[in-house]
Amino acid sequence: MRLEGKAAVVTGGGSGIGQAIAWALAAEGCKVMVAGRGKEQLAETAAKQSSILTCQADVGNREQVAALFQEAGYRLGQIHILVNSAGINVPKRMMHELSGEDWDRMFAINVTGAFNCMREVLPQMRERRDGVIINISSTSGKRASLLGGVGYNASKFAMTALGTSVALEDGRNGVRVTTICPGEVETPILKNRPTPPTAEHRARMLQPEDVAAAALMVACLPPRANVAELIIKPTTQDYA
Repeated sequence: MRLEGKAAVVTGGGSGIGQAIAWALAAEGCKVMVAGRGKEQLAETAAKQSSILTCQADVGNREQVAALFQEAGYRLGQIHILVNSAGINVPKRMMHELSGEDWDRMFAINVTGAFNCMREVLPQMRERRDGVIINISSTSGKRASLLGGVGYNASKFAMTALGTSVALEDGRNGVRVTTICPGEVETPILKNRPTPPTAEHRARMLQPEDVAAAALMVACLPPRANVAELIIKPTTQDYA
């Protein structure tokens, strides 16, 4: 139980990568609160581990994020680990078809949501001079691609820069920030692809538990060690 006595907040915890990370942290003794917009999905995550609690929240809504961390503090105490895993994409993602509303929503969740959560948790981490923040970005946040689309690429580049900036500011305060950039992962976000991937393609993708294993490794490192960025991709996916 490498994380016994620790507490974590995981956003996007109702499915996919966030759900898998919540389960991995809880299996190592961590108390976890998962947050997301879907009540039923959050309940499904919590049903697997008795140490997982739930809180409905839209990370793009600053008031709801403040309420989330107030609830987390009340029920879990100090928060040692924050995982920003909430993220969306849209089907119409090319520049000529991307709507302003979809652009705004992607930035609200993918970037502002991470900012809102980090802003809430950082004061206690600085005071304690200890804390781990794991941002789930994407290889689209390192190499822009047609697959990700204009808004998703831009938002994930911004998320990566956000994590780097906070690490530069607060590394000396004992706060460790890691940006994990997965390639293709078999998660519900795939339903928003313009062309759904085939079953054969899905079988070659990463699974959520693969990314969770990487996040768990980061969370279990000693305070002296920080992974600044971690790229994890399917073996068959190009990255150059």
